[in-house]
This record gives sequence, structure tokens and C-alpha cells, in this order.
Amino acid sequence: MPGEAHDRFAEAARFHGHICPGLALGYRAAGIALERLRSGRAEDEELVTIAETDACGVDAIQVLTGCTAGKGNLLFKDHGKHAFTFINRVTGDAVRVVGNPSFDTDSLDPGLASLRTRVMQGQASGEELAEYRRRINRIVEKILDLPAETLFTIREVDVDMPERARIFKSVPCAKCGELTAESRVRVEDGKFVCRSCSKEYTRRW
Repeated sequence: MPGEAHDRFAEAARFHGHICPGLALGYRAAGIALERLRSGRAEDEELVTIAETDACGVDAIQVLTGCTAGKGNLLFKDHGKHAFTFINRVTGDAVRVVGNPSFDTDSLDPGLASLRTRVMQGQASGEELAEYRRRINRIVEKILDLPAETLFTIREVDVDMPERARIFKSVPCAKCGELTAESRVRVEDGKFVCRSCSKEYTRRW
């Protein structure tokens, strides 16, 4: 990848807090989407990302695409999939980028698993930690340079355009008094109650 692209990855790493393979995969997914959708970074809601995971890669997607939770153009579906759908509101085009089942990050450094276990369990020495970071950096460099089709299954898709983010009035919760968006309150005994204060009622249907 060109130097400029690596500079943007450094920006994503600063935002995320560290360098890791997951961040690199999200970075590549975002880059693919911007190229396929012929789009720049969203200043407002020109782009929409639907992420089916809350893993590291989402941070790189926020930095590269400008799709963020706060702007309302980063939407989450808790499906546990390394899958992202990117939508260009201007053109109506959409592309779905999904982790390729045939690609395994561990294949880029088959001997890393035992060291990673020691690191994750807090049993690694300072020297082992340094070695782990060096090897992770090498894996990330490979991910940044691998062909897109090696990493992902990529296809254009038809999607229902998500509604733009709306601003709702806030109402005070009858129990805690905290202001709550009216779209999120529940009604108990004829009064508005926030979800934190409401009592769940279910008969398991």
C-alpha cells in the first residue's frame, strides 16, 4: 500500500490505542469500501456503515470513513460476524465486506499462538512482550499488503436505505429524574420511565 495509506493506519492506531490485526482488517475493509463506492470520508451522513461486530476493526472504520456512533451513521448489529456493509447515500450504492473464511490471521505466523496465550494470561516476560509486539507488527504489515480478495469476500448488495439520525425530545424519568430521549422511555402506571428504572415484564413468550 502507498505511504499515505500507511499514514492513515497510524492515525487509526492512535485512535484505537494500539496496533493489532483486527484494526488492520477493519482498515482494509474501510479502504475497499471507499474505493468501491467512489467516496471520500463522510463529513455528515453521506456514508453509512452497518457493522456486525464491535471488535477492533470498527475503530479503523470510524477513522477512515467518518461513520461514527455519535453522528448516527455507524449502526451495530450484534451478529458476531466480521462483516460490514457500507452504503453511499448519494448514489444509493452499497458494498458488503465479509471476512474470508479461507483466511486465518494465525497462518501469517503459525508459531505465535503459544506466545499470545502467555501474553493474554499475564505470564509473559518483558522480553516476550517485546517479541510479541514485533511479531504482531509484522502480521499487520502483511495484512496491509495482502490482496483484498485474500482477506475478504466483497460484493455489491441492494439494501434498504437506513433512516437518517433523528433528534428526539427528552423527557424526565418519573423515578430518577434524568432526561431521556422520548423514543427510549417506557410507560409504567401512566408515567414515563427510563429503561434503567423500568421493571422488565415478560411471560417468556
